[in-house]
Amino acid sequence: MAVSVHVLAGQPDDDSNEFDHVVEASFHTPSGRLIVMGCTDYLDDAARFDVPAGWTRARASRRNLAAAVRWLESDEAPEATEEIRLQTWPAPFSPPHIVKRCTQPEG
Repeated sequence: MAVSVHVLAGQPDDDSNEFDHVVEASFHTPSGRLIVMGCTDYLDDAARFDVPAGWTRARASRRNLAAAVRWLESDEAPEATEEIRLQTWPAPFSPPHIVKRCTQPEG
């Protein structure tokens, strides 16, 4: 899995056509610090980012999901790499939103 984090000054353009699944949500960051970590990561080692204090909007965009599932037994294969891009920007609270929903391939 490849994860990238982008702290932006404003809402990014919609490029959801380049991804399989895209969701957005708001969260409050009173400290101005964002910690990004996986479920098995250790908090002290987690990546930290400075963000404007207050309400923040986040967009999580994922791609290569079908290939990652097909190659599940070999996460070393480059074609098996799921890509996740996290983008954050200051914005007032708004409800979570599914921008693009991944659909399971038929077969």
